[in-house]
Amino acid sequence: MLQGLVDKLTIPGLPPWVGLVLLAAIAVTILAFLAMPFAVFGVKSRLEAIEAELADLRVEIRTLVRQGPGSAAARAPVEVDYVSPPSRAAPRPPEVEPRIAAPVPPPPAKPRGGRAEPRLDWPKADRGA
Repeated sequence: MLQGLVDKLTIPGLPPWVGLVLLAAIAVTILAFLAMPFAVFGVKSRLEAIEAELADLRVEIRTLVRQGPGSAAARAPVEVDYVSPPSRAAPRPPEVEPRIAAPVPPPPAKPRGGRAEPRLDWPKADRGA
């Protein structure tokens, strides 16, 4: 059965499995379009919740506007979370005097064992032959 499907989907000039891959891609796309309305169902309840919250905020704003600027709610202290950045005219830390002489470099590291490069132990060839 599968071999008959492969033979029907074979595109001339391409390997026989290409038709199956295209069929699978088309099937996944169709399933995605069919499943899309089910993903949208959850959106309606979330939109209704946001609308209710907006309505509550509008009612609060209207009550604050009706109270006017002289009410106790308008004079309540407001907590400020913003801290202004330091100004550019802030005093700078005292500058350190520049050195007159260059710093002294550390002494060179002494290689251990006399030589720093690796020694190669080549097999010794017979010189008598």
